[in-house]
Amino acid sequence: MNLLSLDELYEKSKNLKEGEVILDVRGPSEFAEGHIEGSLNIPHDSVVEHVDKLKEYKNIYIHCKMGGRAKMAYSMLEESGINNMEVCVEAGFQGWIEKGYPVHK
Repeated sequence: MNLLSLDELYEKSKNLKEGEVILDVRGPSEFAEGHIEGSLNIPHDSVVEHVDKLKEYKNIYIHCKMGGRAKMAYSMLEESGINNMEVCVEAGFQGWIEKGYPVHK
């Protein structure tokens, strides 16, 4: 599992390159309350339904609220043949807010 710290996720969010995406695997209502600008919302329990779309990205950075759902999504996508991912499991969007990083609504 390729791990990504919250600080690294923040740095990547400021300079996303062509073919990179931040994948927010929280539920739609959580996402609507606030998210990382430019992130893609696919709930963790339905990521495998979007494998073809996700395979189009060069790099995928996965996060959720606390880290657990991101880890599950990573495992499901890895089993589906995607290996260009990094996952933030030390903290998630809750930690993002606590650090004062920008929130898009």
